[in-house]
Order: sequence, then structure tokens, then C-alpha cells
Amino acid sequence: MEKYTEILESMSQLILEEMPRADYSSLFNDFVESEYFLIDGDSLLITCLCEKSLKQGQNLHFFYLVERYLVDLMSKGGQFTVVFFKDAEYAYFNLPEILSLRTALILHLQCNTTIHVRTEFSGCLSQEWKLFLEESYPYFLIVTEEGLNHLQTYLFHFLIIQSWAMKVNVVLFFGQESDILRLYAYFMPSLYRNQNFFKRNKKMIEKVYTSLIKQLKTCTVSALAPLFRDLRQENMMEEACKTMSLLKQLWPEGSDIRCVLCVTSCALSLGMYHRFLENKKNEKTASVQKENPQQVKSNCLSLQEMEDFCKLHCLSVVFLLHLPLSQRACTRFITSHWIKEIYTFLKMKKWCEYFILSNINNCEFENLNLIHLSDTSDELLLKNIAFYYEKENVQGLSLNLGNSVMKEYEHLWNTVSDLVSEFGVGKPFPLRTTKLNFLRRNLSPIKECSKEKLPTLGFIPMSSNVVNMFVGDILKDLPFLKSDDPIVTSLVKQKEFDELVHWHSHKPLSDDYDRTKSNFDESSKDPRVLRSLQKYHVFQRLYGNSLESVSSKVIVTQTIQPKKCFNQSKSKKAHETKAEIITRENKKRLFAKEEQKEEQKWNALSFSIEQEMKEDLNSGIKKLEDFLKSCKSNTVKFQVEMVGLAACLKAWKEYSQDKDKAYKDLSIAVQMMKRIHSLMDKYPELLQEADHQFIARCLKYLGFYELASSLYPSQVAGDEKKEKKKNKYAIDIGPVRFQLQFMGHYLLRDERNDPDPRVPDFIPDTWQRELLDVVDNNESAVIVAPTSSGKTYASYYCVEKVLKESDEGVVVYVAPTKALVNQVAATIQHRFTKSTPSGVALCGVFTRDYRHDALNCQVLITVPACFEILLLAPHRQKWVQRIRYVIFDEVHCLGGNIGAEIWEHLLVMIRCPFLALSATISNPEHLTEWLQSVKRYWKQEDNIMEKNNVSKRNAGSRAKFYKDHLHIKQSYKVRLVLYGERYNDLEKYICSVTEDDVNFDHFHPCAALTTDHIGRYGFPSDLTLSPREMIQLYDTMAQVWKTWPRAQELCPEEFIHFKNKIVIKKLDTRKYEESLKAELANWIKNGYAQQAMMVLKNLSSHEACSSENMASMFPLLVEKLRKMEKLPALIFLFNINDVENWAKHVSTFLKEKEERKKPPKADKEVHIMTNKLRKVQKSMEKQKIIDEKSSKKPRKKDQSLINEAEYNSLLNNLEKYLEIPQDCTYANQKAVDAQTLQEVFNRVKFTRKGDDLKALAKRGIGYHHSSLSFKEKQLVEILFRKGFIRVVTATGTLALGVNMPCKSVVFAQNSIYLDALNYRQMSGRAGRRGQDLLGDVYFFNVPRPKIEKLIISNVPELRGQFPLSITLILRLMLLNSKGDDPEDATAKVLSVLKHSLLSFKQPRVLEILKLYFMFSLQFLVKEGYLDQEGNPTGFAGLVSHLHYHEPSNLVFVSFLVRGLFHKLCQPTSKGSRHFSEDVMEKLVLVLANLFGRRYLPAKFQDADLKFYQSKVFLDDLPDDFDEALYEYNTKVTEDFASFLLIVSKLADMKQEYQLPLSKIEFTGKECEDSQLASHMMNCKEGRVAVSPFVCLSGNSDADLLEPETIDQVFLHTVGIQVKQAPLLYSQHFDNQGRRMPLNAYALDFYKHGSLTGLVQDNRMNEGAAYDLLKDFALSIQSISVSLRELCENEEDNVVLAFEQLSKTFYEKLEKV
Repeated sequence: MEKYTEILESMSQLILEEMPRADYSSLFNDFVESEYFLIDGDSLLITCLCEKSLKQGQNLHFFYLVERYLVDLMSKGGQFTVVFFKDAEYAYFNLPEILSLRTALILHLQCNTTIHVRTEFSGCLSQEWKLFLEESYPYFLIVTEEGLNHLQTYLFHFLIIQSWAMKVNVVLFFGQESDILRLYAYFMPSLYRNQNFFKRNKKMIEKVYTSLIKQLKTCTVSALAPLFRDLRQENMMEEACKTMSLLKQLWPEGSDIRCVLCVTSCALSLGMYHRFLENKKNEKTASVQKENPQQVKSNCLSLQEMEDFCKLHCLSVVFLLHLPLSQRACTRFITSHWIKEIYTFLKMKKWCEYFILSNINNCEFENLNLIHLSDTSDELLLKNIAFYYEKENVQGLSLNLGNSVMKEYEHLWNTVSDLVSEFGVGKPFPLRTTKLNFLRRNLSPIKECSKEKLPTLGFIPMSSNVVNMFVGDILKDLPFLKSDDPIVTSLVKQKEFDELVHWHSHKPLSDDYDRTKSNFDESSKDPRVLRSLQKYHVFQRLYGNSLESVSSKVIVTQTIQPKKCFNQSKSKKAHETKAEIITRENKKRLFAKEEQKEEQKWNALSFSIEQEMKEDLNSGIKKLEDFLKSCKSNTVKFQVEMVGLAACLKAWKEYSQDKDKAYKDLSIAVQMMKRIHSLMDKYPELLQEADHQFIARCLKYLGFYELASSLYPSQVAGDEKKEKKKNKYAIDIGPVRFQLQFMGHYLLRDERNDPDPRVPDFIPDTWQRELLDVVDNNESAVIVAPTSSGKTYASYYCVEKVLKESDEGVVVYVAPTKALVNQVAATIQHRFTKSTPSGVALCGVFTRDYRHDALNCQVLITVPACFEILLLAPHRQKWVQRIRYVIFDEVHCLGGNIGAEIWEHLLVMIRCPFLALSATISNPEHLTEWLQSVKRYWKQEDNIMEKNNVSKRNAGSRAKFYKDHLHIKQSYKVRLVLYGERYNDLEKYICSVTEDDVNFDHFHPCAALTTDHIGRYGFPSDLTLSPREMIQLYDTMAQVWKTWPRAQELCPEEFIHFKNKIVIKKLDTRKYEESLKAELANWIKNGYAQQAMMVLKNLSSHEACSSENMASMFPLLVEKLRKMEKLPALIFLFNINDVENWAKHVSTFLKEKEERKKPPKADKEVHIMTNKLRKVQKSMEKQKIIDEKSSKKPRKKDQSLINEAEYNSLLNNLEKYLEIPQDCTYANQKAVDAQTLQEVFNRVKFTRKGDDLKALAKRGIGYHHSSLSFKEKQLVEILFRKGFIRVVTATGTLALGVNMPCKSVVFAQNSIYLDALNYRQMSGRAGRRGQDLLGDVYFFNVPRPKIEKLIISNVPELRGQFPLSITLILRLMLLNSKGDDPEDATAKVLSVLKHSLLSFKQPRVLEILKLYFMFSLQFLVKEGYLDQEGNPTGFAGLVSHLHYHEPSNLVFVSFLVRGLFHKLCQPTSKGSRHFSEDVMEKLVLVLANLFGRRYLPAKFQDADLKFYQSKVFLDDLPDDFDEALYEYNTKVTEDFASFLLIVSKLADMKQEYQLPLSKIEFTGKECEDSQLASHMMNCKEGRVAVSPFVCLSGNSDADLLEPETIDQVFLHTVGIQVKQAPLLYSQHFDNQGRRMPLNAYALDFYKHGSLTGLVQDNRMNEGAAYDLLKDFALSIQSISVSLRELCENEEDNVVLAFEQLSKTFYEKLEKV
């Protein structure tokens, strides 16, 4: 292999370089069913074998680990196949014990689980494997990058490189972390450079792979030779087969795999060992004859000794058959190892096991029970038996085996005796006939269980109302410490570090609200501030205007609110007053006047429009429709429509006269039918007989004779000649088919035409009126309706209601992202104007970055985290009581990746009604039910408080709270409002690339389905067809099944809801769609699945092949969309770099196109003109000076005019020359005036990406992602909505509610983030309501299986997260003890604790949360943040202020209290306020170890890479800090272990004794008649909280003190994980025990101040690095401000050092 070292190293280097760039993210991003992926079986095997808690030879524990991992994947929706390659076997040539385990694992997964296992592929470079990948198209492969030896590592590298080449992404096994809903892992995408590497080196890679396998095979032969001599692997397989055949004759009735493997492996290995000794003997004889006999020594054990060993093994297997897991879990742990001499036989035996297991399927052993393949041997049990016979029995201890054990053992050994034919083996008893000890001598051979005691169990007693009310029911069952216990007495305040004497740790800190930067000083009178404020409001109005075209509404507060009922029937009209009659008459008069004006306007325009329709029908019709949109009078609209119809008829006649046309363009016929639809549906009362006659005539011209006669029956039947003459105009398609196929998106929607007085702007649908009723009745609602269906308008109605009610009431609008916050704020400011009292603003904003008028406004728009800050702030409760309504937009974020638990807290803490809006929730009923239970709680609490207030008032004290809070009676009802219909249809297209062209193939949604899916689940609820797709489905069904009985009935022309209808509506087509779907489902149900399968297959388009580098083809895609008039378009990508680069590719493409169009000497011309312009400008300046000196020379004045004219002429020519040609830009110059454009551009003058965005915008291109500043995002949003920018590349930031509708949406990249939820959110942007009746969705570079999955997958169900954390509990206790209104505060705290979504209807989960709450309180009391009454003490304020950073906040404060920062922060000289760079760097080192931690893969340290600016790997904490952290972690681990012991009683022990996936049970009655079993299994203590499977490796409760193994050893059914403990590791190891270093990006940036350095050396994305640095700077600033507030000493070194660091870090950050 030496000659191939170079290519092998290149492969390794490529993988190493990609590792730090790997994205550490969730593999299951909100999918109900995940992406289809693969798991490399050998990687899974090695990862589980390397698990720290597993001891060698403990097969059942190993299988438990494998199954736990796979079950975890499946519970998160994982859909996968496990693949074992044949070639991979050769890598274990010197590890036969793993080879036999691997074979058993494959058999177990195939026989005992539902997992798909593939073993037929020889290797990763085989043709079959390549074909499999092409057919199944997995999204990623989970693999490890390091094997057990360097040759196996190379094999894994080949697999990674080949996967990339096949466009399969790679996920690494190491560093994976799991929580309740997600699995986080390093994700390495298949990039073009990786694909290219394989392509360039393909032949060499194949050659090296062949050579590697050849070498591995040679190694296997070499490993077998010393043991089996001339017997090769094939011969050994034959021997194994013979032994199995012999056993079949002995045991015809069959048996358990454990017995079969035991007797056959013992017999075969004894036979082979006998042969081995014979060979040795012959060699020895030969050597004696040749050499000195004294030189020849044999260290082989005798055959009789090996027979004894096999007897022990047979006995251990009998115990496996008879002992339940509960008994085996108490086995003593023998620490001694086997003697060296026995290893030859052990190896031989393991090889024999491998040969036997490999032949299981070939031997056709009837009635062979394979259930217990996972438990064929237990080395610890075998050592126990050996230890008893070698030590204890010899010393006189004699214990019986038990009758059943003895009989079974005799049966097994007699069978071994029968199977060994070459020689006679001894009798079953005695078990030991030889005196050799198989175990090495050891001073302490048995691990003492008693020494492994955990710390004292017990809770510190607490007396707090919250504790009693939340966990009162379980307190009696919990162990509590006595008041004189040392732990309790040590809680007396310890002496604080001397330097902290000036610190008031208990002092209330300003909260996040106070510290968030205010955009403007709201009370300032400074003219500059006022000017900035004015500019801000002007821009907000511009931004708001770009969002919607409604005019601003002036709100007037209404003091008296009459209760209106809008559901009364119109017949019950009240008696009109005189004033009402006058008002009605005035309105009538005004309307008549308006109608007259519109008629005059039409008379003035009609001639020009009619003229244009004659010249160009489409252009004329567009103008006609524009006029119709602006017109209100039905009479005028009717006239206009008739004129349009006449023009269409004339155009159709002229067009049809032309006989030369090969096929008919039906666009004129479509326009005709559009006019007819409009006339028949909207103005039936205005149609006269003549109009009916004219419409009938038009229908006849189209060939729709039946429709014509149904509308206007002809008196006289026309003669045939006349009919034939007319026939040349007919379109030769039935009227229904014509309407569905060519007019689908124009079909009229069922809209109500009765106005609702509550919303004068438009006529709401029925479901929208229900929302108005909800708001009017002060109710709450969960609203689920598709994107752009009009659900948001309910929130604006709600805002208006609150604004009208009073000047005090507040409505809070919670949006998930800052982009959406800015958008909603602009919309509110644009929509509403109100004259508010002094100091009160209409609209305010509060995000982490800035705030504006947040607490003095009536409409607050904020993000969840900031609203939570206000709700939990003890001294903000007065403001909270003013809240009248809360609107939650995009409430499905409740199931999201980050911050989901905050949405939960908000929903359960608010007392007022709410509206929760979403387009994508698949279990809204469950969510509504949960929220109803919360509202029931609040009703109960309000009643209690009301009673308390009444009694207080009666007692004469003032009831402070309720007077204000409930002056408007609220309802506790929570309604669920569902609406499923999209306004416009969506059609999907797959983009394919052939040569240099992009093609679009229509993708029929049914092509994504399978008959199996329809049979099991039916059609997905949101899989809708456009009318033309319905026709396509019917035609395919009729074509596939020629004798289909219902073909006639479901034929479009005969369908009951279409027949003889001139106006087919959208609702009619839905009925047709349902009928077709039901019919297809019936085919499958009634035995015609084959025909249904053919239908689905025929609907599937077969797109052409794709190009290698799709990114290079992307500009062609955009260009094609432009040509097809499909812009504006949003293009979704999922990588920030790609978002920016692909937008730039398109711009470059346009620039190159422009360059090609320029005349040859264009640049020279521009240069000449620029020079001329400069000269003229200079002469003008000179002339000006001359003119100023002398005013009496009129001729000179003439000269200056000539110069000016020349200058203007040159300037105009130059501008024309430099103007971008129309086909070299996507910008619509007419959409925005120059002044507005400049105003938008000026805002990004000094931002990081401003210049980039301006240059792209001039070409009509933009990009949008989370790392842009809000000003940069607004530039793109405004110009896109205005229609100036028409192509935007974006990440998912635009998926969450940002209003950027477009004509087309393109998915240009596959990603884990492209899931069912994001697909629906993103595709929902296509089709602008009021502009497009059809939206187009294009898939570019997304594999077909993924597209199908997206279309048929459900959106995720909302499932709760683990809702509590230590810091949250501290914040709740702070609110409880310091809240302005104690009763209200306690109610809020209890609502958060009692109402988590995770514990809804799950009493066991609620009990776990109660115990976790108690653990958290214990921790907080011990650390000095709470006293025993639950009141905050010490640095509680500082800890809760840094709540974003748990557990770093807790560690930081513990460092501060120990005085470590005072020791570190020494100024340059005594009395100085300045600190050296060395101190600053050490301080950053400490903080970088605490905040913003990002791990790098362990293997990356091995990479031979040169770093130019950065150090990359973060150094460890300074020694004193490291010691303090170790001490902190030790205390936390002990407490957490105690908590786990208490909570372990909630485990489901029935499940704990089953393998998690296969559900194989290891229960049963304990073997009581065997004294030996009882003796060996006497370690009953310390095995309470760990899994019984894990106990088999000698693990006990003491292992809960090892944080890195807690998740693997703790009882899995409890659902608690180590991440719930506030631990911060100074060193972190992956599952192979390798240390993972931290990325030193923060310290590196502090040293060199370069973002480029971080991109180049630290392998970070620029935008992501900038965001992380910004967060790091915010943390430093937050600490700095808190310390300054807590310390009264102006000269405190720590405070000064943090202030210096904060200032320096921000300065460096601002420079980039």
C-alpha cells in the first residue's frame, strides 16, 4: 500500500479540511417523517463498542446500546436503512470476537426487528451500490471517520468520498447529542469540490480500493493460518456446515440459538484445537530431530484444559437460559483478566462462532429460535463461574447448581461429546478435571459494591407557597434532611471573599428592557434627536406603504361602547330615527354622484381602450381590467364587460378566419369566457334579453351549442350550411374541459357579497367573520389557515378594537423574528393614526437589539424572549396588567428548534385573551385542548382573586389589582378556527438541465403518491390539484382502465356539478377533485391496485438528466423565468454563503451579457466623454470666477450658457451610454421613483453588506438571510415588494411570515432545513393575492424522492419540549417573591410549572417535572441564590439576568464569588484604571471558555494545516479557574446523581427489562434452587437507577457520578438527560473518547480583529461568525453593566476591567 500513500493522504486531508466547516445541527428538523437516510452498519458497531460503559464480552449490553440508538432515531421520525458491506468484514482480521458479534448483529436486526438491513453490496465502489443510491436517493449517510485500525479508517474514508461523489451528504457518528425531539450531529454536505475530487481521481481511487481489499484479504489469511493451518476460510465454512448438519440429526425438534451456538462452537473449536496440537506435536518432533530438544518449548494448553474451559462456557450459557435479567444485573464484577495462554483458544473459538453464525441461513435448521441472538455469551458470568471453581470451590465452598441447571448443562455437554468424533471428550462432571487457573492472579479480584455509595439522599426542607402548591402532593414521599444535618447547617451565610465587601449582590438589577439600546431618547428635546425621530417615522410609513396599499385609518377612542350583534337577521330592522334616514339619503346621493363620475370617466376612456383592443387584444384587456378594479359602480362595470366581450368576439372571428394555423391559440377564447363568467355571475340582475342573446351567440361561436341553448333557446333551427360555417370558429373541446384545462386559475372563487359593517375595506368570508366575532366577544382563538389566505387581518381588527376602547389598553403582537417585528411595526404605523395623550405612543418595538416606545405604547411588537422578560420582571407587573390582547404570529414555532419553550411560557402566563395564528399545524385540536385547560386554570384563579378582593373591600382595605384588570369582562373560551382553501392554485415543476438549457417539467402532485400510501393513509389533507391537473388525472384513469365502469359518470362534461353550467366555480372543481380521489382510493380498496399503480406511474414525468455543477446553471434558470414572465421570484437556499454567491452569479451573468452587447470601442468612448466632461466642467468653473469679477460683459455670459448646454448634453449622452440595457437587468425601473430609491439606498450607506446589496439591487437582484442587519433586510424587502428587485435568493428567514409574495418560488438546494413545514411556508409565498391567480413552484437541484416526500409529508405535530431550567426556576421564584402583585405573581408562576405541553395528559411526566423542580431548588439553595423560604439571595439577580447562557451564568457567578476575577484583573500599576493586554486576553480566554462555545471535531487537530492569523484551538482555563470549575461540577454531579436516584422510582420497569427496539423480554422467575447463582449474583445494592442491561458490564449507581456516561446508563424510560444538569465541561470527549477542542474564534478575533481570519483559519461562515461575535459582545456588555450596578466602589478592578473589555471588543466589532 506504500505506493498509494499519496492518494490515501489526499482523501484523509480532504475529509479533515471539511470537518470544521461541518454544520452542527439537528438531523430531524421538524419532520414528522424524516429524510430517508442510511446508516453504515460497521460505524454503528464501532461507535457502540467504544461506549465507555460497555465492557468487552457483554453482548447483551452491546445490543441494548445499538437498539437504544436506533429507537431514538425512530422516535424522532427517522426513516433509514442499515448497510453492512461484505468487504468491511476483512477489516476485523485480527478481531474475531468483533466479527462474530457483527454477524450476530446483522442476523438480530434482520430477524428480530423491523429495521431495513442491506448486506448484498460487496463494497462502496461496486456498481450495485451505485445503482441503489441512484434509486433510493438517501439524503445523508451516518458514518464514522475513524476505524479500529488504520486500514479500516481508509475504508471509511472511501465510503465518505464515494457518498459525496454520489451527492449523498455525510453525517458523522462522533459528537452526536440527543434531546427529547432532536438529534444533533456534524453534517458535512456533498459539495461540488468534493464531487470533483472523486471525478478527477476516479481511476486511481478504484485502483487503491482494490489494492486495499486485496491486502485485507491477505491479512485475514495470515490471521487464520497459525490457528487452522492449511484450512482456509472456505474450508472452515464447510466444517461449520458439517457440524450444524450433525446437530440437526441430534436435535431434530430444534432449539434456542444460544444452545446451538454453544454446542457447535465448543465442538468445532475443540476439534480444531485437537488438530492444532497434533500439528504442534509433529512440528516439535521434526524440530527435535533437527535441533537440540531443550530449545523446543511449548506454551500451549492441553486439550483437557480446553475441555474444562468449554464446560465452564456451557454452564454459563445454561445460566443465560435460566436466569432473568433482574438477577443477572446483580452479578459480581470480576476484575481479573484471562491468562495469556488461553488467548489462542479464545480466538479459535470466536472464529468458529463466526463461521457457524455465517452459516445459519444456509443450513436450514428447522425450528431454530433466533430471538436471543443478542445474548449468546456473557463474559462476566463466565469469569464468575471460573472464579468460583478456581478459588472459592478449591477453598472449600461447595454450592449446588440446581436441578434444572444441572440437567440442561449435562444435555449440552453430552451433545458436544456427540459432535466431537475425532476423540473422546470427558464426562460432564466434575466440571474441573485440571488444576490450571484460567484467570490471572489479582489482589482484589472482585470489585467491592459497598464502596460505591452515592452521597446522602435527601432534600433540604423549604417553606414556600409555590413549593407547597406545586409539589405539596409528593412532599410526604420525599426524603428530607433534618435541621441539624451538616448540609443544612452549612447553609448559614459563608464569609464572602473580602473584595466583595462593597458589592450589594441582593440589589435589584435593571432588567434586559432597561439595557436594550433605545433607538431614540423618547423624552429628549434635542433637535437632532427629533430630526432622527421624524426620519424614522417617515421611513416606517414608506416601509408600511410597501407592505400594503390600504389607506391609514384615524382611530378615535370610544368612551361608550354599544354592544352590537351582527348575527341578527336582517328582517328584524329597528325603527329608523330621523338622523339615520338623513344619513342614508346622503349616502345614496353621494353614490349616485360617484356613479355619474365613473360613467363620464369610462366615456372618456372607452374609445382609446376599444382601439387598443383592436390592435392588441391582450394589452387592451389589461387596461380594461385595470379600469374595472378602480370602478365601484356595477352599472358602469357591466357596460365595460359587454364592450370587452364584443371586442373578444370580433378578435376570435378574425383569428379563426385564418385557415393556415396548425393549431389554435385559445387565449382569445379564454378572454371571452372570462367576460361571460363575470357578466353571468356578478351582474345577473342587469342582463336584458338582448344581452342573453348576445352571450348565447358568443358561446355558439366557441362551439358550446348546449350551453348557448340552455341560456337562450333558438326559435328556428339553423340550416346545416349555416352550422358548418360557424363550425370553423368552434374550439373542438367540450365547454367543461375547456374551462378546467385552459381557464382553471381564472375560475371564480365563492366569495360572499354581503358587506360586514365591521370591516368597510373588503367583504370577509364566513370563517373571517367568525374571527371578528371572537375578537368582539373577547375570546381566544387558534387560527390555522394557509399562507396569504387573509388570517392576519383579524389581528389588525383586534388592534383597532383595543385602540378604540381606551388610551391605556395594550395589545402585544409576538412575532418569531426581528424581520417580522419590523414589518408588523411598519404596517401598524401605516394602517393606524391616533391622537394619543402626551407621552403615549401608538406603536412600540422591543427586540434584543433595540427598543422604541416599548412601555409607553398601545401596540407593542416584540419577539418571544423579550415579551417573556417583561412578563417575568417583578416590577413590570403594572404594565402587564394593561394588556388586553396578545397576538401570537407563526405559533407553530412552539415546536421549533430554538426558544420553543418560551412560546409555551407566554401562552400559559398571559391572563388576557389571545389569537394564535399559523399556516402549518397538524394537531391543532391537541394545541387548542391544552390552551383550553390553561384558560380553565385562569378562570379558577380569577374567581379566587375576585373573592379575595371582595372580602378585602368589605374589610375596608383597597383592592389594588382587579379594578383595573377586569374592567372589560373577558371570556375564557378558546375557539379553533380552521380554513384549508388557498386563494390561488400552486403548480409544481421539476427543473432539469440538458446541455446548456434549463427545462421545466410539470409535476403532478399525485405522482408523489404510492398505492400503499393511499391505501394506508388516504390522500394528504393539503394535497390539492389545480383544475388542469384534475383533467390530467381523469384522462390517465380512463386511459389505463379501458372498461372503467364510472368513466362516463366522472367524465368532465357529464359530471353532475358541471353539467350545463356556463359558470363553473372553484368550489365545483373541488367537488370533482374529491370524487376523483375517492374513486382512485376505491380502486385500491376493491382490488384494482395494479391499475391505480399504473395511473400514478403514468402521471409521473420523466425529466432529463442534470448537470454536474448546478450552481453554474442557476443564472440560466433565472433568465428562463424572465423569458416566461414568471418573475418576481424568490429562490430558497439553505446556506448563507450560497445565498450570497448565487445572487452574485446571476449579477455576473447579466454583466457578461452586457459586455458582449457593447460596441467594440465602448470603454474608449466612455473614457473620451468623461475627459470631455471634466474639461467642460473646469472651463465652467473658470467662467464662473470671471463672471463674478466682471458683470459688464454680456458676451461672456453667452459663453457660460454654451458651456452649460454642452455639459448637460455630454452628461445625458454619458448616462445613456452607461445605462444598463433592459435585457441585462431584472430591475423594473418604473416601479420606484429615483428619490425613494435613493432614500432606501442611503440607509445602508455604512452597513457591512450595504454596497453589495446596492450594486445587486441596480440589476434587480437581492439576497436575504439572518446575518444581515435589519436595515439591509428592509432594503431588499421594500424594493422587492415595490417590484424594483425581482429576483431574491434567501434562507428560511423569509419563510416565517415576512410579507414578500411573488409569482414563482424556486427551491434551489436540498437540505435538512427543507422539511414539510418550511416547504409549505416557503411555497406559500408563490401567487400574489390580487395579482396572480396561479403560483408556480420550481424544484432545481432537489432530488425527486425528496420532492415526493415534501408533497405527501404532514406538517409536524406540536410536541412539548422539556420546559424547565434552573435559571427559569430562579426567575420564577424572583417573580413570586418580588412581584408588584403577589397573588398575580404566584398564579403566573404556578401556571408555568403546571401547564407544560409535554406534561399535558401525562401525569408521569408532571411528576418528573415536580422532582426536577425540587432538584433545581436544592441546587439554588446550596449555591446561595435562594433561602429556605424561596426568597432570592446573593447574586440571584445577576444569574437570572444572564439567563440566555445557562449553565455558563452559574459558573461565571461562582468564579466571581470565589474572587477569581479580582485575582486576575490587576491594573498595570497601583491606582491605575487601565489593564494590560495580557490581562484582557486572559479575561477573554476565561469568557470564551464560558460563553458562545463551539466545538471542533476531535480529528481536526490531526490535520496538517497552516493557520495564518488565528490560533483556532482554544486554550484551557487558567489553573485556578479550572480547579474552581472542577469543584463546581463535582458538587453538581453529586446532587444530580442523588436526584436521579429519587426520580428512578418513576421508571417503567416492564420496559426497562425489554430490549428497546425488538421488545425482547428478559424477565422471568429468579432461579432460587441454584445456590451458585445466588452466590454469584449477590450485588443487590447500588443497582437502582441504572439500566439492568448496563449492570451486565459491572456498572452501578456510582456511575451516575460520571457525567459523560449518565445518558447511556440511566433508566431510559424516565426521560431525564444529563443536559438537564447545569454542568459545564472544561474538557469534552466524543463517543470514541477523543477530546473535542473549543473553537477560539472570540479570542482570535479579539487579537487580530479580522472576520476574514475567522473564515480562513477557524473555518467559519462570515455571517455566522459575525452573529456569534455580536452575541459574545452583548454578553460582555451585559456582565459589565450588571457589575457596575452591583458594586458601589467606583474603582473596583473587576468592574473597570469588564468596562474596558466591553468598549474594546465593540470597537473592534464596529470596524468590520
